[in-house]
Amino acid sequence: MNLVDRFKEIRSSLPLNVKIVAVSKTKPASKIELLYRETGQRDFGENRVLELDAKHEILSADINWHFIGHLQSNKVKNIVPYVSLIQSVDSLKLIHEINKEGIRNNRVISCLLQFHIATEEAKYGFSFDEVVRMFDENIFDKLSNISIKGVMGMATNTSDRKQIRTEFKTLFSYFNSIKYKYFAQEPDFREISMGMTDDYQIAIEEGSTIVRIGSGIFGKD
Repeated sequence: MNLVDRFKEIRSSLPLNVKIVAVSKTKPASKIELLYRETGQRDFGENRVLELDAKHEILSADINWHFIGHLQSNKVKNIVPYVSLIQSVDSLKLIHEINKEGIRNNRVISCLLQFHIATEEAKYGFSFDEVVRMFDENIFDKLSNISIKGVMGMATNTSDRKQIRTEFKTLFSYFNSIKYKYFAQEPDFREISMGMTDDYQIAIEEGSTIVRIGSGIFGKD
């Protein structure tokens, strides 16, 4: 099955309200262009700034680029002029840098707060208490060029489906708590990005609105 057929099969199996971000990291621009042209897919995800910059320069201007990897503060300036959504906001330092570059570029940058829900220490993300503290201290009220649209998280890389489900339930509960307390009157705070090729079906069952699928679309080569 080719990548267009794989994409169509996955898309047809998902609820209409769930967005697919086609994770195109390490894949050639020609494959992105094919998916773009043949399916109308517009949301693509990259985790390295230099690779994203290179693809942005040569591919269609109306692609919605999602940054999904750990973002170093000194690389923010590269992607702020065009990025659609930074999904992996994982530190207060990064938040301030995104806002600063947003002001410089006269853009309000859409972001998701990344939570650490996995057991692996190597994965990035806030704790729930850290995020609550930021909101209670009104950090975001002072930042004019950053817009928090929701949350993101990555489950543990494990075959234990019960553990994965529990971690997704945790992220969903974090979203609900933050939504109720800080964004009750803001409909734009609505995104829960969780689920990748091996676990997106569980993620959708647990409330995901964005799934990040790479090898399931592009293959494992």
